[in-house]
Amino acid sequence: MKNFLLLVIILIAFSLRFYKLDAYPALNADEAAIGYNAYSLLQTGKDEHGNPWPIHFQSFNDYKPGLYFYLVMPFVATLGLNEWSVRIPGALLGVATVLVLYLLSKRLFSTPKWFPYLAAFFLAISPWHIHFSRGGWEVNVATFFITLGVYAFLRAETKSKWYFISLLSFVASLYTYHAARVIVPVLGLVLLIGQFKKIMAHLPIFIVAALLAFVITVPLIIDFTGSAGISRATGVGLFADPGPLSRINEQRGQHLNYISLPAKLLHNKAVNYGLAFLDNYTSHFWGEFLFLSGDEIQRNRVPETGQLYLHDALFIIVGLLILFKANKNKLIFWWLLIAPIAASLTFQSPHALRAQNMVIPLVLLSALGASYLIDELQKRKLKTNFHYTIYCFIFLFMAWNASRYFHMYWVHMAKEYTFSSQYGVKELAEYVKVNMSSYKRILITDRYDQPYILMLFYLEYSPSKFQAEHSLTSRDQYGFSTVREFDKFYFGSIDFDSARPENPDSLLVGTDEEIPKEANITKKIFGSNGHLYFEAVSN
Repeated sequence: MKNFLLLVIILIAFSLRFYKLDAYPALNADEAAIGYNAYSLLQTGKDEHGNPWPIHFQSFNDYKPGLYFYLVMPFVATLGLNEWSVRIPGALLGVATVLVLYLLSKRLFSTPKWFPYLAAFFLAISPWHIHFSRGGWEVNVATFFITLGVYAFLRAETKSKWYFISLLSFVASLYTYHAARVIVPVLGLVLLIGQFKKIMAHLPIFIVAALLAFVITVPLIIDFTGSAGISRATGVGLFADPGPLSRINEQRGQHLNYISLPAKLLHNKAVNYGLAFLDNYTSHFWGEFLFLSGDEIQRNRVPETGQLYLHDALFIIVGLLILFKANKNKLIFWWLLIAPIAASLTFQSPHALRAQNMVIPLVLLSALGASYLIDELQKRKLKTNFHYTIYCFIFLFMAWNASRYFHMYWVHMAKEYTFSSQYGVKELAEYVKVNMSSYKRILITDRYDQPYILMLFYLEYSPSKFQAEHSLTSRDQYGFSTVREFDKFYFGSIDFDSARPENPDSLLVGTDEEIPKEANITKKIFGSNGHLYFEAVSN
């Protein structure tokens, strides 16, 4: 019966992650970059920019960690260059995380008996986890490897060979996503301290596993000390935010002597950036972020929905009380404290993407609280069967929360957040593919993010040709570069009046704002959400 229940939970997780996976949400530029670079490796042994078998993919000069690209390669090889091939690895490992969390829950606590099943079920229907499982999000794969690493580490208490699986899983997470490079060392330290005596009992095997993990990590460390690490730090790192620095100058200017010792001691980089970090860190625990509105970035959120359900608030509070009152395993608590550190070191917080591994300890706490409440109600059965009324109320409230989330996700998200993903580009590519032979020049607006990579993806453009004919622009203020042209394509802002006479036999594709109403519009391009994204004009 229990095995059947677990199977049902896994099937629910699978359905929620794979239903219309190829169509919803629309493919974004980062996903297209993953797919096209995997395609390029298969065709040429080099990434889109001609770098052979990289550890970090240069992409938009943001140097993406490479493991997910390599996971995508066999799917591109077998299924072709499409949304399925890019998204299946993330969705599969999202489902696998549900199973690993069930196993981890059993290692953490032997009671309450429903705890492992509730943990798996809560993750299976988690808004936070579903959102980043349904796409080529590297962070979701990193969360899988971190969770597997923790489970295997605890499993090694009885079978020491699991240290190899644990440490190699942690290393895999480092190769998958930048945030893991902060989270894993700190979480690993907590595991080392908590399991020190048991590690000492299996010291030779642990040392061999640690040495193997270190050797495998060396190429990553060497690569990260170059452009990959510098690019990421300058692009999204906390010190890339000039706000705290401007505040220092403002505060010192309010002193009679701005170079006095008190002014320097009280207003400096250490203080102001430290306060900025603490503000970022604590924002990840705000109720509004967790239960009401979620991330501010539209791509990372669902309208009027938090990262967790409303009922999780009650269960988490109960779970925390049980955790400390019973003096049970504190690993969940430490993991929760560690989880948002990496996200807090950037200037965008709270950040659901970079802090996604938070979902694991939060789900564990919620499941712990819910299973405790179930046990207590069972123990205190009333003659009036009032506990059944409570069960019904909790179930209906949970069902309402989940139903509303799925409704907002499937019905409202793409319509309310029309630019949260790159709707309309696939439809544009299909139109261009049919008509491109009729034009000498195709000009496409760059109003939407990195249009060149999406055209490469959907047109399955020859990687060898692209490598030979393109160049990256210099980095913008956010540290990103782009490609302005290849073949007959040019990407930039559309100035309709100047573009027409200078580009005969050309196709201009712009937004509704860029194309005047009196223009001879040959095609209007709508996204799958019904929104008008492009208008095409022939010269």
